Amino acid sequence: MASATPVTIYPPDEDGGRRVRIDGAIVGRAFSVRNVARFMQEAGLQEFDEMDVVRTRLIEWRGGAPEDWEPPRR
Repeated sequence: MASATPVTIYPPDEDGGRRVRIDGAIVGRAFSVRNVARFMQEAGLQEFDEMDVVRTRLIEWRGGAPEDWEPPRR
């Protein structure tokens, strides 16, 4: 992972999913911190768990914090 914050988690969409970008590439949609941990593991951080996701500075959370997964209100 090249940059200081190589992971970006975007705001929840209408289904509550959040796009996950790692090193410039969208790797999927997460619906929980557990999903983000799995994406991090697939990117080479095999020991990453849910607590690491919440605490790490490798992740930039946009449009909400790690506990925000609700779809936007209309």
